[in-house]
Amino acid sequence: MPLYIKNMVCQRCILAVKAEAEKLGIHNADVTLGQMLFSDKQPDTQELETLKLALCNLGFEIIDDKKSRLIERVKTLVIEKIHHNDGELNNNWTELIAAELHYEYNYISNLFSSIEGITIEQFIIRQKIEKVKELLFYDEITLSEIAFHMGYSSAAYLTNQFKKITGMTPGQFRKLLIKNRKAIDKL
Repeated sequence: MPLYIKNMVCQRCILAVKAEAEKLGIHNADVTLGQMLFSDKQPDTQELETLKLALCNLGFEIIDDKKSRLIERVKTLVIEKIHHNDGELNNNWTELIAAELHYEYNYISNLFSSIEGITIEQFIIRQKIEKVKELLFYDEITLSEIAFHMGYSSAAYLTNQFKKITGMTPGQFRKLLIKNRKAIDKL
């Protein structure tokens, strides 16, 4: 049975969790975004408590209840698709989330909103805007290319949403070269 871990958002998180587990003598773990799977025997209760404390000190958290695990799986799926996807984004999040998690979307959406205090759509928009900030910061592609890559219908629609979230246009952001991007797990 996998161990679900909250706040894992990137490859460095995977490496940090794996290193911490190995430091504690847990060498049989396959670590991916949001979870740790044991190849043979599951660690005993004492080892799990020690791991839980060590991961907590690194800013991670082991998730014990089923609903929280489902919410974390939604977040991990969204983060993977937005931040670790080289192709164009799929705009049908409803179908994607329901198909990947094997639950009715309405159930997932209501649960997410009740636990997180925002809708899945708001979470997706925040993640997309953070990715847009990253792409603007690197200044390697045009705003139209960013809009296409992020699944927006036009650069104007992206600009409108960007301004609604950040209070400035992408052009203003680029000019200021603001470096105060939020960590993905803090959104």
